[in-house]
Amino acid sequence: MPGRSTVTVHADRHVHPDPAVAPPIYQTAAFSAADGEAFAHGATEPRGKGFYTRFGNPNHAQVAAVLAELEGTEAAMVTASGMAAITTAVLALVSAGDHVIGQKSTYGGTASVLLNLLPRLGVSTTLVDQRDTEAFERAVTPQTRLILVETPSNPLLHITDLRAVADLARAHGIITLADNTFATPLNQRPAEFSIDVVWHSATKYLNGHTDVSAGALAGPAEILDRIWDTSLLTGATLGPIDAWLLLRGLRTLPLRMTRHNLNGLALAQALAEHPAVSQVNYPGLGSHPQHKLAASQMSGFGGVLSAEFTGGFEAADAFLGHLRYFQRSASLGGIESLAVHPASMWRGMLSDEQITDAVPPGLVRLAAGTEDTADLIADTLTAADAVLTART
Repeated sequence: MPGRSTVTVHADRHVHPDPAVAPPIYQTAAFSAADGEAFAHGATEPRGKGFYTRFGNPNHAQVAAVLAELEGTEAAMVTASGMAAITTAVLALVSAGDHVIGQKSTYGGTASVLLNLLPRLGVSTTLVDQRDTEAFERAVTPQTRLILVETPSNPLLHITDLRAVADLARAHGIITLADNTFATPLNQRPAEFSIDVVWHSATKYLNGHTDVSAGALAGPAEILDRIWDTSLLTGATLGPIDAWLLLRGLRTLPLRMTRHNLNGLALAQALAEHPAVSQVNYPGLGSHPQHKLAASQMSGFGGVLSAEFTGGFEAADAFLGHLRYFQRSASLGGIESLAVHPASMWRGMLSDEQITDAVPPGLVRLAAGTEDTADLIADTLTAADAVLTART
């Protein structure tokens, strides 16, 4: 198999051959057919690329080819956002009366699907502490159809034992889905641990430039075909220009992740020693309680970390207000460094009680970009010093 950088540049060359070195943008809603047979084929081909853009587009197929090879899966598909990816997948794979297992530590949007959306549709859910592998087994019922995991988790950076969960699920005939947004396929490939389907907020690292909203799923063609059928009904279609930008971002993913990994670890090490910080969550730290598990299934630890400040909400807000290079923003995975207060960000997705259960009020999530490492360290330490100064 070629190396990851080679894959990102060449894995889509067979999808829609064209003499243009840079792939063209297929900015069209519909495609014509030569005859009735070709038209019928285009109307029924799962994840196609030449019938109607809601059904598929050459730009979609190019991204999917690269992502499937990076994740080591049979197929892939794209959606209009990461939430479109997970919501469409869940709607495709469960029905009223079914049961879904998720994690207590997970992205707020995913938690809202589990706690708010699915119960309204007659689907019961159980959220477990992902650090306790046996908790997944205790949660299984005869009605369990899906297990949703996220590792590292957002924003506490907890780790899920992918192999253990996949083995458990397979023994019970349950489909597993893993959010690989934080790790990316450069640092972790859940399919290698027998996870069925991987999903991403492709808005983040896969695109890498904070100029696209997109989602992606990768896994067996049979499961993705079922999800694609539902996507035709939900209509969360990625536009051709956005798909083209996502493909362009994927080309440099290996280059960018090298710096993200470096900066994430350096910031975690620096903040872990600061007296204003009570805890740093980053799986690359030897002090992380799940470091050995993380190292066994990850080749790098990413650019996202979280730090809990003594002093709660006010201390976290003061820290954010003194940052120079980190912009206060809800996203991550771009070349620019971003920071956010999760307890504030998730107010639109979860109730106050749910937020309190999910994240400490003094927690700040930092997403290290690709700036010079020394500049980012100086920025965060200066802001942390300002928190201490404000208390005296």
